[in-house]
Amino acid sequence: MIAPSIHRDREKLNLMKSIQWKRAIAVLAVCILWLFGGETFLHKGAAQEVPLGPKFKVDPLWPQPLPDRWVTGSVGGTCVDAKDHVFTVNRGDLSPKEKKNATQAPPIIEYDQAGQMVNAWGNYETFPARPHGCFVDYEGNVWIAGNEDAIVQKYTHDGSKLLLQIGTKGLFDTSDGTMAGAPMNSSHTLLNLPSSIAVDPANGDVYITDGYGNRRVVVFGRDGKFLRQWGVQGTVAQTDEGAPGVFLKVVHCVVIANDGLVYVCDRLGGRIEVFDKTGNFKRNIVIPSKTARATGVGAACWVDFSPDKEQKYMYVADCGDEEVRVMDHATGKTLSSFGRPGHQAGQFENLHSLSVDSKGDIIIGETLGGHRAQMFRPVTQ
Repeated sequence: MIAPSIHRDREKLNLMKSIQWKRAIAVLAVCILWLFGGETFLHKGAAQEVPLGPKFKVDPLWPQPLPDRWVTGSVGGTCVDAKDHVFTVNRGDLSPKEKKNATQAPPIIEYDQAGQMVNAWGNYETFPARPHGCFVDYEGNVWIAGNEDAIVQKYTHDGSKLLLQIGTKGLFDTSDGTMAGAPMNSSHTLLNLPSSIAVDPANGDVYITDGYGNRRVVVFGRDGKFLRQWGVQGTVAQTDEGAPGVFLKVVHCVVIANDGLVYVCDRLGGRIEVFDKTGNFKRNIVIPSKTARATGVGAACWVDFSPDKEQKYMYVADCGDEEVRVMDHATGKTLSSFGRPGHQAGQFENLHSLSVDSKGDIIIGETLGGHRAQMFRPVTQ
């Protein structure tokens, strides 16, 4: 007969061995799953909720060196034509040293897909002060705004002729007509520090974010005559509540998407406000950021879309966090991002604007500190 104490010890030993074997089997199973794709299996639900978006890699050889020791200064905007040629809007704000040992590049430089300069043109004296944003319309004309001026200009593709000017240079939509006056947000003929342009290919209507001085989207006909406007100065409380049609600070960009809706950057408000073409509010797309408002920079600096007909992906230049957000257009969810603060290729210093060509390449412009354009190409699997 086995003593009770010996029996209990054997039972305890067998139980401990059983537990150890179960643990070993569990660890082995996890290792096998991990090695053979189990990470995807284990997180299958999360992967289905937020699928990964496209990936991008910087092209370090784009653009090619400019001639004659040209230096651009801040790149206030980028835009793309029907041939996938890229236009950059350059401010020519060279450093003191660059003014001595380099040459100020023209305001507009046109590059081909390989980054070779195709054309360069413009006059800083007659251009909008501090050029900001550009747009190539469906007829190939190039539009430029200026966030220290009161005009938007339309040029032929090669810059040889000024076709239209909206506003009067140096005369602002303010209480006293100067840049220092109180913004009126109301003129049918004057602007106040405009930032970007979009032209409706259906009828030629011109949508302008009159956004550094005023707080509106203002629409003119193809002849430059006022049609309508919407937008007012908002408060932090209104912005946090998602109030429609108010802008916390700079109204920074406007894009007309394939769905016929107008996407407007409420830069410091950290959101893209979506309207129909008459200004009726449709929805908010929030660009969450921990640093954008604290730094006074904002998160929703620029927006553009993937080149497919449905424009499945939306790309946002988050200038506060120095990254490009890859977002699901339909849901507004962030899928991924690329970029980080820094001065090396693929990093950003004052990320400011972006545009997308027909191949899905993303071209970004950097202002103070960055002073460059960069090309990010899709990574094919």
